[in-house]
Amino acid sequence: MNRVVVDSSILLAVIHQEQGSEKIGPELLTRALISTVNLAEVQGKLLSWGWLAGEAWADATGSVGEIVPFTAGHAKAAGSLISATRALGLSLGDRACLALGLALNAPVYTADRSWKNLKLGIRIHVIR
Repeated sequence: MNRVVVDSSILLAVIHQEQGSEKIGPELLTRALISTVNLAEVQGKLLSWGWLAGEAWADATGSVGEIVPFTAGHAKAAGSLISATRALGLSLGDRACLALGLALNAPVYTADRSWKNLKLGIRIHVIR
């Protein structure tokens, strides 16, 4: 099974059935990994939209294959990505996702169009 990494925008697009979410099927999500940082982003966004905490957590975690703790190594890599991503305005969550993809040498999926211009040595799939 080939692993892939998803960022928070992917889960939010799937949950809300937004444009591009049709490109993310259940098979891809079952082999998808997500950083705990990105999971926190999804949880927070759902709560801000009125979800109850338990429902938000269930929706955030229910479709991904594996939740990966944000390690010291990921933190170092995410911090180091600041110079390569500053011009695009990527957040800590974005860089945490990319750090996980780099650590695993796995393709990364996002709904954020600005990632199209990144050249980091891993494949980046933009769904919109």
